Amino acid sequence: MPVKNDVKNRDFKKRIFAASAENFNDLALDLFRFQYQNNPVYRQYCDAVHVDSTQVHTLEKIPFLPISFFKTHTIKTTDFNTDLIFESSGTTPTYLPEKLSTNSKHHIHDVQIYRTSFMTNFKKMYGLPENKCILGLLPSYLERKNSSLVHMMADLIKASGHELSGFYLYDHDKLHRTLMHNELLKIPTLLIGVTYALLDFAKQYPMPLRHTIVMETGGMKGRREEMTRQQVHALLQNQLGVSLVHSEYGMTELLSQAYSKGDGIFHCPNWMQVLIREEDDPFNIMTANRAIAKSINGVLNIIDLANVYSCSFIATDDVGRLHSNGSFEVLGRLDNSDIRGCSLMIL
Repeated sequence: MPVKNDVKNRDFKKRIFAASAENFNDLALDLFRFQYQNNPVYRQYCDAVHVDSTQVHTLEKIPFLPISFFKTHTIKTTDFNTDLIFESSGTTPTYLPEKLSTNSKHHIHDVQIYRTSFMTNFKKMYGLPENKCILGLLPSYLERKNSSLVHMMADLIKASGHELSGFYLYDHDKLHRTLMHNELLKIPTLLIGVTYALLDFAKQYPMPLRHTIVMETGGMKGRREEMTRQQVHALLQNQLGVSLVHSEYGMTELLSQAYSKGDGIFHCPNWMQVLIREEDDPFNIMTANRAIAKSINGVLNIIDLANVYSCSFIATDDVGRLHSNGSFEVLGRLDNSDIRGCSLMIL
């Protein structure tokens, strides 16, 4: 039966951001039991795949909810009034008009958990936002409501406080002038953009950037055929004169992000962990050490402890590779999965 008081909820909200390598497993297992008890859809899924919750004692035994359930069901842990709903783009590719996709919806009970998650991790990876001018080139996200990425960027831009920080939509000329101004004054700058928009901007305004971090996120959004990450980065490096292109890995169904500082290898915050499953056997789930020992790539399963009120155990459609330190690479998409904004073609 669902828990009737909120004591355990408050306890998790305090504990998730104190997660560490030493206590992650215990915390994840506690959260699994809490969500099994208080999330009707997740409980029904666990029961349907014949998992006895009392016998789940390791991360590999936790059932991971297929990410597609966020398209077809309301995923809530406890019965709460929705604070806001994050919604995916529902891309219809212009080059694949017959391929349609349905929007995912992530019901948010406490938006402060999301703010704590992205702000804490951003500061750890990139320092205080107030020390940077933060520029967003995210036209396809700004054109729709309820984007979790726009929500995050708006808060980072506000925290930056720099007079030129902001969203630039399709105004490439203004963005070019801003970047040249910041480069001239040696102002540390972060330019984060959806991949197709960065490629369009870089082609129109090639320039050498020495004081700017360029970060891509979100893929082609159906505007172009997908490219490998190496191809995208090579173009941006050549046209913008940067030695490395950073990447952000996030999605509507998660409240945490992983970042790559230019090598295509993503690093998670302490409250997020990636496991891998075999494509032909989705219930054969492995932590990094076991996957490496078997020398296999697979499909990424994500534990995001920040998803306290939805589901922390997500089976994605991203094909990837794990490393011994818990970092990971994204190599592509499952063949039959919906087109998603962050997708890249198999290498």
